[in-house]
Amino acid sequence: MTDTLRPAEAALPEAPDSPQKLKRSIGVVGGTLLTLSCVTPASTLFVVVPDLFGSLGTATALTIAIGSLLCVAVAFCYSELGTLIPSAGGEYAMVSTMAGRLAGWLVFVLSLLVVMIVPPVIAMGTADYLAPIVHLDPSMAGAGVMLLATLAGLLDLRANAWITGVFLVLEVIAAGVVAVLGFAHSERGADSLVSLQVAGADGHADTVTAMLIVSGLAIALFITQGFSTAVYLSEEMENPRRNVARTVLATLAISSVIILVPVIAITMGAKDLSALTGGDIGTMVTTWSNSAVGTFVSLCVALAIINAGIVMVIQNSRVLFASARDKAWPTPINNVFARLGRFGSPWVATLAVGIPGAILCFVNLDTLYGITGVSVTAMYLLVAVAALLSRKGPHKHTPAWRMPLWPTMPVLLIAVLTYILSQQEPAYLLWTGGITAAATLYWALYLRPRRDTRWLVSIPEDECA
Repeated sequence: MTDTLRPAEAALPEAPDSPQKLKRSIGVVGGTLLTLSCVTPASTLFVVVPDLFGSLGTATALTIAIGSLLCVAVAFCYSELGTLIPSAGGEYAMVSTMAGRLAGWLVFVLSLLVVMIVPPVIAMGTADYLAPIVHLDPSMAGAGVMLLATLAGLLDLRANAWITGVFLVLEVIAAGVVAVLGFAHSERGADSLVSLQVAGADGHADTVTAMLIVSGLAIALFITQGFSTAVYLSEEMENPRRNVARTVLATLAISSVIILVPVIAITMGAKDLSALTGGDIGTMVTTWSNSAVGTFVSLCVALAIINAGIVMVIQNSRVLFASARDKAWPTPINNVFARLGRFGSPWVATLAVGIPGAILCFVNLDTLYGITGVSVTAMYLLVAVAALLSRKGPHKHTPAWRMPLWPTMPVLLIAVLTYILSQQEPAYLLWTGGITAAATLYWALYLRPRRDTRWLVSIPEDECA
């Protein structure tokens, strides 16, 4: 776990050419647009939050608020590590450098689970919000969105920043409409946000326990998880030492407001507890206004989902590209995944994440949600460990953004995330643990015996100073 990292120059013993670098073409605005689009506030609000309403009822807003506060500490860790290690590898590059290559490899596997599962989970919600115009099978619609996102992901990153920026405006408008309508038709006061009630199977109100809230925090963390995209884009950002932290923190703040305000409005505006627990936001909007407004909001959400698919494919392809550049796989696979296309995008890696994403649209949703929640929490835990080690050794005096309240912040985060993990369903823990165990076996049998030629995490040379 504490294997010494090789310098970037030694990372390519099999090839005469130096590793291909991604083009620096975006600033804070472009990075924030892309990162916000990956958080995809509206599609998260309309696709993921309804599941929380179903299990947490009026405690949903409180759970998301607690999750957002935890994410502030997570964002501090990402901001410091992302400015120290500005690599397209994101979490795995940061953790490998600070905590050792085995820890980095496990983070890579966890992040790969997240980035492969989340896009199809979101994409399958498209059919519900296209229903006012056309009825589609959710799996087929999701697969279509994933393929469309894959094609868009092959384009230049700057072009995608503008495309996703336009879509982002539409989804923010949709979230705003929901918030205005919910507050205008309030059925209960602000005290309902801490009443901790959910409709039971018999129609009566059940109490939401503290343990249910803690369990729901894994999904709450997932809801704003996309702010980490700024770290994946750090290799393509101008002046990453400054802009990565600004993008991470700005994105978390904006996305939390866009998601939490409508959730509060929905909680107060739902006609009764059963309607809130049912989580059918589209029907609520139509009830509060008319079918035309409901259709407009639904179409905005459908565009938001497509937008999210585009940005997630961009992010995911960078992870796979970076892993190949850092020699995580056998040589033929590394050579293929590290190729850049005419627009400067890693085109093979883009296809490699987009097409399987389309296939995953035909897998059961509940299992995907559970594995994602556990994976995100475990990944954040390892990032917090890396942040705790970020001011030792050669990186102690490296110019970077530094978090306040270090080391208290990462220590508290480690304790809280460990407790959240302990409260997750055993089945999801076993699934994620089994995948992690298989990854550890790959490390032990293939990567570690080839430590001089495999898993050599590199940092772009022009940003190491």
